[in-house]
Order: sequence, then C-alpha cells, then structure tokens
Amino acid sequence: MQRMTRDSDEAVGRLFLDLRDDGVLFAAMRFVGDMFVGFLHAPTRRLGLAGFPILFAAGCDRDLSVLSPAGPAAQGIATLWWWMFWGGAAIFALMLALFLWLLLRPAAGRGIPARWWIVGGGLVFPLPVLAALTGAALWLGEGTLGGTASTQIEAEARMWQWTFRYPDGSETTDVLHLPAGRDVEIVVTSPDVIHSFWIPRLGGKIDAIPGHANRIVLRADAPGEYGGVCAEYCGTGHVDMSFTAVASDDWGRE
Repeated sequence: MQRMTRDSDEAVGRLFLDLRDDGVLFAAMRFVGDMFVGFLHAPTRRLGLAGFPILFAAGCDRDLSVLSPAGPAAQGIATLWWWMFWGGAAIFALMLALFLWLLLRPAAGRGIPARWWIVGGGLVFPLPVLAALTGAALWLGEGTLGGTASTQIEAEARMWQWTFRYPDGSETTDVLHLPAGRDVEIVVTSPDVIHSFWIPRLGGKIDAIPGHANRIVLRADAPGEYGGVCAEYCGTGHVDMSFTAVASDDWGRE
C-alpha cells in the first residue's frame, strides 16, 4: 500500500514537472495574469480595487434583492446568505492555495501520506464546516416563516394575478397593503395551479397550492413599497405575475 501511494505521488509530481517544462503552466498563468491586467485597465479602474465590492453591492441593492432586507425574516435570510458566501470564499481560497502550492512545488506534497489528505480533506475539514452551516440554516430558518399574528390577510394567486382580501372585507388586485412595524399573517391559496408568494425584501417564499392554505408571517420595518413576485412557473403569463407590497403607518388601502 505504501509502495502504491509513493508511486502515485511520484507520478503526480512528474506530471506537474512535465506540464511546467512544456510551457503549459506558464501559458495558463500568463492567461490569468492577462485577464487580471485587463480588469485593472477596465473602466472600473477609476474606482480602484475598492470600487469592485461597491459595484457588487450596488447590483444587489434592488427592489427584489434578498440582500437588501427590510424585515426580520428577510434579515435572517440575508445573514445566512453572507455566511455561506464568505464561508465558500474561504474554502475556495484554501483550495486555490493548496492547488498552487502543489502546482509550483510538486515535491512539497510527497512527504505527506495520502491518508492524511483523505482524512483531513475528506472528513476533518468539511464535516465541521457543513455542520456549522447546517446549524446556522436551521437556526435562522426557524424565523423565516414566523409564528402567528393578530392581523391576517388572504392572498389568492390565480393565473396570472394576485387578489388580496383584508379583515374588513375589502379587496385589492396586484397591490398588497400592510401595516408598517407590525407582524402580518399572509394566508396563501390558489384555485388553479401551484404558484409561489414571495416578497424578497420582507421574507421567504411560500407556495400557493390548490385546495390548501399555507401561512407566512411577515413584517415591514418601515413604510415603503416592496416588490413581490410569483416564484413558481405557472404558465405563459408567469413572467408578468408580480405585485407591489405597500407598507404604511396608517395602513391605508386603495
């Protein structure tokens, strides 16, 4: 077994050396370097490297962005997203560093037994990471649906519009009126096919299933307008099946 492991390590080392001698590694590194230089000479250079995260964040600051939360449920989703993003970035950076280390110095990894790579890279490293992300997802996910609320609004989804019914018996079409700063329970139903109710800046998705009523509790922290969509393909008019959630202090309805 040790002989096979040593032979495989030597074979990998010879492969890296052959690639380097043939100029393949140099060409790949030159390509990556040219891309980076091209990025620096792009118009974003005027902002400096610090401008790239700004542009990234600006692209996420939109009416349907989960990264611009306006309620407690959406805040939990955004927090989980950032945890996963930075965790994934750290894992990618570590794997890239190991790859470059072995790529540029093939002999460096020969002294490390294969079982160490298997146990360390296959068990010791990924299991705690997955356990932490799973725990965070369960903990934060509990708050996405919410509990109960004294105010209840019915949301009926049908091809291809939304009808909202309020406690006083009034109705609105494609405009949902909410009280700002208060929990509201949305009861979602459908008379035809499966739809999905989603206001990204206020919370998660909930399906509208024929013959069944699903519930989700949302809260808008401040008055304003928030975009909502049907997040389940429901036919040719799906792309236009959107609505607007209007949160106000006086809970006025049009």
